[in-house]
Amino acid sequence: MRFSLALCVALCLFASAEQPVRDIYTPTALFNGKDLSAFYTYIRDRGKDKDPHHVFSVQNGEIVVSGEEWGCLTTNEVYSRYHLVAEWRWGAKTWGDRETRARDNGILVHSVGEDGGYSKTWMHGIECQIIEGGTGDMLVVASEDQGLSLQSLFVPSLPEGQKQFHVQGKPITLKTGRLNWWGRDPKWEDAINYRGPDDVENMPGEWNRYEAVVDGPNIQIYLNGALVNMANNVVPDAGKIQIQSEGAEIRYRRIDLYPIWSPPPAMKRSQITADAYTDRQGNVLPLKSPDDWKHFRERTRWN
Repeated sequence: MRFSLALCVALCLFASAEQPVRDIYTPTALFNGKDLSAFYTYIRDRGKDKDPHHVFSVQNGEIVVSGEEWGCLTTNEVYSRYHLVAEWRWGAKTWGDRETRARDNGILVHSVGEDGGYSKTWMHGIECQIIEGGTGDMLVVASEDQGLSLQSLFVPSLPEGQKQFHVQGKPITLKTGRLNWWGRDPKWEDAINYRGPDDVENMPGEWNRYEAVVDGPNIQIYLNGALVNMANNVVPDAGKIQIQSEGAEIRYRRIDLYPIWSPPPAMKRSQITADAYTDRQGNVLPLKSPDDWKHFRERTRWN
């Protein structure tokens, strides 16, 4: 019997992550406001639970990720179906070759394989990006031959081969690289404080609410109540959750998991289908003409 190289790599990768999947039946705080007991640290060139510079710490009830070294907080447990809510804001400090570039971090879901397996820093997984101008992008953090993938819809006409989510776009299967959120500026620049005309992210220093509705192989990302990206048929469909450190200070005051069937209260969310959307006031509006899309951007932008 013949096996492709990609299949063999994928089997080895996923086998290394064999661990019981924890189901979320009640609201679960990954961050309890006091310590990092739900996580372990991994720092590039240092390894597991070796953080002498305190890249990850708890101060005044917040997780402080300094960004000084590249690495991550990784959950002790494996998850598959959950509604993640993270409230975060940028700090003041940036480091190294990213000192003058867009502040950059992210949350990886369905993380599998060895710690440091990708770029000697992270496990392989699906990244829900947090970067100025691109918060809400999704990345397959793997090379094409490692068996990870996602499917979505995209705009095929953007410059430089960019792939941007659009509910009326063409199907795509992504095995590596980035799927931009629907409003990312095609002329985005890697510069600190960058903001595009349709950005949903709040100003640096202000709190943002990031939600990832992770239903096994299906993922939706909300930023400040607006649906910004989505994917289905995601492989793998379970794994650990990682909180990145990538050259910029970021703070979290909340990282919670809720059951899929019992979403968190409070924030109203926009909903979107192939030809209509529901704004946060509950109005069902069409999505067919360019003017409809203009109104969609205006009505779902967080103020």
